[in-house]
Amino acid sequence: METESNPILRKTELKSYSHKHFHSTNALEILRESVRILRYNLGAFMLTAAVLICPVSAVLLPNFLVDHSLVNKLTVKLLLVAKSSGLPLQPFVKHSCQKFAETAVSSAMCFPLFVTVSLLSKTAVVYSVDATYSREKVEINKFLVALKKLWKRVVYTYLWVCILIVGCFTFFCVLLVSICSSFSVLGFSPDFNVYGAILVGLAFSIVFANAIIVCNTAVVISVLEDVSGAGALARASDLIKGQVQVGLLIFLGSTLGLAFVEGLFDHRVKKVSYGDGSSRLWEGPLLVVMYSFVTLIDSMMSAVFYFSCRVYYSMEASSVGEAQPIMMDTVEVVDT
Repeated sequence: METESNPILRKTELKSYSHKHFHSTNALEILRESVRILRYNLGAFMLTAAVLICPVSAVLLPNFLVDHSLVNKLTVKLLLVAKSSGLPLQPFVKHSCQKFAETAVSSAMCFPLFVTVSLLSKTAVVYSVDATYSREKVEINKFLVALKKLWKRVVYTYLWVCILIVGCFTFFCVLLVSICSSFSVLGFSPDFNVYGAILVGLAFSIVFANAIIVCNTAVVISVLEDVSGAGALARASDLIKGQVQVGLLIFLGSTLGLAFVEGLFDHRVKKVSYGDGSSRLWEGPLLVVMYSFVTLIDSMMSAVFYFSCRVYYSMEASSVGEAQPIMMDTVEVVDT
């Protein structure tokens, strides 16, 4: 977080940095707004990325904390479940089971890191975005004071987010096994089970993407509003109505960006298929920085998306004859 004054902005520019005026139904506009905020508070965001986001990325990309023996054991168990439910062990099924096992083990092993440093970085980013909209400089002392007040509800909300995500995956696994087992009992061919599993997977992807949007917005709400846990999730679900498509585009862009960097890291650093591997000395850190930057932009876009949804919610409330725009006037925002 930077302690120096922000650059002097023109009055017209300052006016655009009021969250009461910003609203967009376009994910690209939210990205542009995030970049403008990054430019005006560059020091604070770069310090957050260097101190909080880069260390997490440096651990996640190489999978230092992941026990690969556990991944192999879980993959074998998943393959046994898939085979018993009637799915043929095709390369697609094997790869899906392995990726699911890697994700599950990595999430479990890195959970302490997620609930501390990673969550702290998201909180700092949201705080900095709100300070930029309030046209105030970002100071470490003010942030630490605010953090003492809101940290408990942020962690509580994050735990509820984890419960929701685990519940989604559990429901998906149970549903997939049930459908495939039913097809096998009815005498359908194993190939038909694969097509059924693909359709269920596509439907789950849409539901899961919506759940992630709600979860990301809930974390932002827990920072900026006096609500947490299930209340923050309910608030987020209500707030994003009418803006789900924008949230999906933001989620898709961030996911593709992170997946692209992960793929480069796997190919250029983990699996050296060229030369003597000396280029890993600079390619590895460069990809970690790229991954951290994408993560930073993703967190910023989640915060900007929240402010945009607030304006949209207020406009919708006013259009249906509400006495006053509920979200804009009654929500208690953290004093920065």
